[in-house]
Amino acid sequence: MTSVSIRNLGIRYGQQVVMEDLNLDIRDGEFLVLLGPSGCGKSTLMNAVGGLTDASAGSIHFDGKDVTWLDPKDRGIGMVFQSYALYPTMSVRKNMSYGLRMARVDRATIEKKVAWAADILQITHLLDRKPAALSGGQRQRVAIGRALVRDADIFLFDEPLSNLDAKLRAELRLEIKKLHKSIGSTMIYVTHDQIEALTLADRIAVMKDGIIQQLDTPLNVYNKPANAFVGSFLGSPAMNKIEGQFATRNGVLTFEAGNFVLDIDAYPFVDRVQSGQKVTLGLRPEHIVPAGGASGQFEVHLSLIEPMGNEILAWSDFEGISLVHRLSQEDDFTVGKPFFVNIDTRKASFFDQATGKRL
Repeated sequence: MTSVSIRNLGIRYGQQVVMEDLNLDIRDGEFLVLLGPSGCGKSTLMNAVGGLTDASAGSIHFDGKDVTWLDPKDRGIGMVFQSYALYPTMSVRKNMSYGLRMARVDRATIEKKVAWAADILQITHLLDRKPAALSGGQRQRVAIGRALVRDADIFLFDEPLSNLDAKLRAELRLEIKKLHKSIGSTMIYVTHDQIEALTLADRIAVMKDGIIQQLDTPLNVYNKPANAFVGSFLGSPAMNKIEGQFATRNGVLTFEAGNFVLDIDAYPFVDRVQSGQKVTLGLRPEHIVPAGGASGQFEVHLSLIEPMGNEILAWSDFEGISLVHRLSQEDDFTVGKPFFVNIDTRKASFFDQATGKRL
């Protein structure tokens, strides 16, 4: 297992600054996911770790060893690409063993390593086939196997599941998670898919414009987003965002947006706040809870529902504010009629409108 330490990393393409003064520590055996929208710098950062992109400033260390200017072949890494990058004229066996053969590894060792990787990935029966005879999921397993046989200290995955259908993505997510648990190597995984990030990662680094916005566990990133961007990027459907301000009523702190008044005395604030401060309230759909009957805090009007099988997504209107929330099949509701809900302010998020930071 190998730790990774990135210090004051800067990357430029000509006059364009992609990232500057980026710092990141990845622990031995950690599964770190770099998550963010297209163009945020996540693939560039991973390529810098792998030696495919040169640093303009700063340094990269593996277990304390400076590898900033080492060639990819000398870094002890295994890479898995989005496009599989398999040789079409070679069998699965030859694709997996290609790097070892180029490194002049003896035949017995190659056969042993290929058999081991094929067994882990459940592709032993495919070893004599060529890529054209494989499904997308099988091709990606071969690509992972090719990286595995190299005895890499660090594995880099660049959106490896994006070309697969939903069912295959779910299956291979599970296989990658099992693989990490089995071999315990350090893994860095790039994706824009939040489901992959939340299910695979030990920690998630959410990126925007070449800057890490938050680095934390999946639960903390989802439940306690560091800023409004992180809060809105994670979650499907997206977090409800309501702009308003803090006020004090009879000594109790409230959030107000027009006729929407919410008692927030139970909210666990990170910083001191003041009455009149302009803020944005962030509410996950699951934090707006059906009240049952007319006993809820707020009366909303259901405008649209979207059955999702085990649950129902509902779009409602409250005094001109649009809200998306979740219903169960057991809830008593009718589209176009009033419906009562409660809001759990302890699980909400407040962001300062000026800075976007969590309060």
